Amino acid sequence: MPVAYEVHVGRIETLALDAIVNPANARLLPGGGADGAIRRAAGRELDLLLEQAGGLDEGAALVTPGFRLPAPWVVHTVAPIWPTGRPEREKTALLAQCYRSCIEAAANLQLKSIGFPAIGAGAYGWPITRAADIAISSTRDAIARFASLERVVFCCFTENDGAIYRARLSD
Repeated sequence: MPVAYEVHVGRIETLALDAIVNPANARLLPGGGADGAIRRAAGRELDLLLEQAGGLDEGAALVTPGFRLPAPWVVHTVAPIWPTGRPEREKTALLAQCYRSCIEAAANLQLKSIGFPAIGAGAYGWPITRAADIAISSTRDAIARFASLERVVFCCFTENDGAIYRARLSD
């Protein structure tokens, strides 16, 4: 069965999918943007669970319950920060690994649907076009290896970002 790719403009914490992805920070501390919105909607239980986890490496994934979210699962991942002295190739590989790790985590739970924000494109400074290219290519590559997913939603906060994702998906 082919995978359905969609673009949704709106708030990721409102998506009723099997899982949504939280662009967390490495210490798993409460943040702003999508992370803050997901945590507020999920409730204090998510904060307490993430405090116990302690931290997460860049490119890795950690699955938690969604608690009060419409999505029963949250897959947390940590992107590299764009404006750093690291080589671009290394940062690109780590961002791609975020998507691969999330897809693998979803497949391990035999989930059928997952929603991704534009990982790294907020406070971590990735240009949206670069982030979209990596998101789409990495997701397609990872899904080819894991058969359970049937639906992938790229959730964009602005219509402009959504248009960029739609254009990249049609290529």
